[in-house]
Amino acid sequence: MNRMPHRDDMSAVQHTSTGPGHGQVRVAGSARADVYAVLATALAALSLLIVALLWTGGGGLRELADGGTAALASAGRLTGLLSADLLLLQVLLLARIPLAERAFGQDRLARWHRWAGFTSFHLLLAHLVLITLGYTGAGGGGPVAVFVDLVVTYPGMLLALAGTLLLVLVVVTSLRAARRRLRYESWHLLHLYAYLGIALAVPHQLWTGAEFVSSPAATAYWWSLYLLATAAVLAYRVALPLWRSLYHRLAVSHVVAEAPGLVSVYLRGRGLRRLPVRAGQFFLWRFRDGPGWTRAHPYSLSGPPRGDLLRITVKDLGDGSARAASLRPGTRVYVEGPYGRLTGEHYRGGPVTMLACGVGITPLLALLWELPYRPGQATLLYRARDAADLAFRAELDWLAEHRGVRVVTLLGPRARPGSWLPYGHSGPPAEALRRLVPDLPLHDVYVCGPDEWTEAVRRAARAAGIPAEQLHTERFAW
Repeated sequence: MNRMPHRDDMSAVQHTSTGPGHGQVRVAGSARADVYAVLATALAALSLLIVALLWTGGGGLRELADGGTAALASAGRLTGLLSADLLLLQVLLLARIPLAERAFGQDRLARWHRWAGFTSFHLLLAHLVLITLGYTGAGGGGPVAVFVDLVVTYPGMLLALAGTLLLVLVVVTSLRAARRRLRYESWHLLHLYAYLGIALAVPHQLWTGAEFVSSPAATAYWWSLYLLATAAVLAYRVALPLWRSLYHRLAVSHVVAEAPGLVSVYLRGRGLRRLPVRAGQFFLWRFRDGPGWTRAHPYSLSGPPRGDLLRITVKDLGDGSARAASLRPGTRVYVEGPYGRLTGEHYRGGPVTMLACGVGITPLLALLWELPYRPGQATLLYRARDAADLAFRAELDWLAEHRGVRVVTLLGPRARPGSWLPYGHSGPPAEALRRLVPDLPLHDVYVCGPDEWTEAVRRAARAAGIPAEQLHTERFAW
């Protein structure tokens, strides 16, 4: 593909053949990503093992076996150490480290981030309770008096208490019931307090934690882990996005309405061929269009990246996305990314099926332009509430005519909870999928849409015989 499609210039779009070896290159890239995944998982497990060994080397296991208040205090130290380790691993999971992004993808990293966060928080609560009970038994005072004494007299404990309260705020607002009631911007801002909470807890751990200062090896390990997490955040969440934004000088070129409440934003910049982005990926975007511009929003590319132009498509879902329709040409843009694993890297060549729901069409459309399938090998199942919500009709018509893409629209309200089909389609979801694409098990399958719908498609595809390695999903719920 050497030109991005435009509604007034569809005939000029051409597809560049990639040659017979292209599929093998993508499989090799996928294999490298699998190696990265195995190494990263092993390092995470090793870090938890090191923590347990440092605790054991400090006499923790012996004290635990002795029982009594010493055992409570020892268990409290272990839960605190594991909590600290998971907390730092949680930071690394969403530090936007390119190798981790490529190996696991945002979906999996976000799920692990959430699991590590809640597990770390529960261990932190256990640490506070066990340490307090252990010191209560040793000193003879009541639990409340002992806790107050620990906070007031031990170095760094007041800061640690403040950090703990901030982490409580982050955890409470991360519960699904709370998240549904919060605007995205509000949740994102509150979530940043986790970094401050971690920073406030550091002095307490390094000044008074026995396992932090018990040996040179322990001190070196913990300082290295803290510095690694800090460096990763500063490098990949601050320095790299800032450098890319300043170097590429992205700015709004023009805005085009695609469907009711759906607009495409075209962006120009300098040296875009050097931007390491692929069709199917997304950026976090900040448009300097007035108050609140510092809040980032995740939008996927809706066309294949090219050397002088990028395109994103934005659905008016509130939370600042409505402002996209009023963006003026020349508005400066700051970006973080690219992120996401829904790319052609794992495409094996041959037949491919895309399933899109609503604004989930955007990354899949970019992939339809980029992937080197042969005429007639691609199928798009496009789910929307009604015909007015269908976007990119001219481009889809061009792809159908010139590249043989089979476009199937599935219109209407949801048939029932847990189904990916619209009302009026009968039978099990997997059978419906097989009817629409009879040779589906031979296809690579790409899915993008709301969280619940994507999960319903994933279940149906697996029941229809799609191997896990041929099923590629991207969710955009926060």
